[in-house]
Amino acid sequence: MARIVVFDVGNVLISWDPHAPYRAHFPDEAAIAAFLREIGFYAWNLENDRGRPWDQAVAELGAEFPHHADLIALSHHEWASTITGPIAGTVEILRRLKAAGVPLYAITNFSPEKWRECLLRFDFLRESFLDVVVSGDEKLVKPDLRIYETLLKRNGLKAEDCVFVDDSLPNVEGARAAGMKGIHFQNPEALARELQALGFAAATA
Repeated sequence: MARIVVFDVGNVLISWDPHAPYRAHFPDEAAIAAFLREIGFYAWNLENDRGRPWDQAVAELGAEFPHHADLIALSHHEWASTITGPIAGTVEILRRLKAAGVPLYAITNFSPEKWRECLLRFDFLRESFLDVVVSGDEKLVKPDLRIYETLLKRNGLKAEDCVFVDDSLPNVEGARAAGMKGIHFQNPEALARELQALGFAAATA
């Protein structure tokens, strides 16, 4: 039976909205989405999560799309606006589990410099986890099997003792390939029910 919960962070514990810096510059969400597709934002951002410095990333992409250079820079200089706040229901589950003595860990795809910013903003990210594997520090991103193995080996954990929670199904499948149980996060209410079904009674109020 699983006895350890391993959380993803973005869009599980804190909301990430990459459109946020651009709403003052485009007429609607569809126009923002088209812009992000044009510049290949999500693949580019994943390399930042792999540890590429943001200044370097912005310079490289700005050189590729010089007519968008100023807009590309907003993704860095107004990055704080993309984190719109905690997902209250999941944070409450996290706090209940911690209070019940459940060992808590995290594996997150995150730029090291932006992760440090979030640690300053959110006390529950600083205080809840026994260890956090940050992709940018490891130069590995989910769902690479090695990032899950990093958590297990670094902390002497058995995969079968762990349940991993992520909003990305491929990332959940990566955890399952590593031997963990996996929960595809949809919303806090469903997460509480799924954790309770796995034996984590503290997940529900």
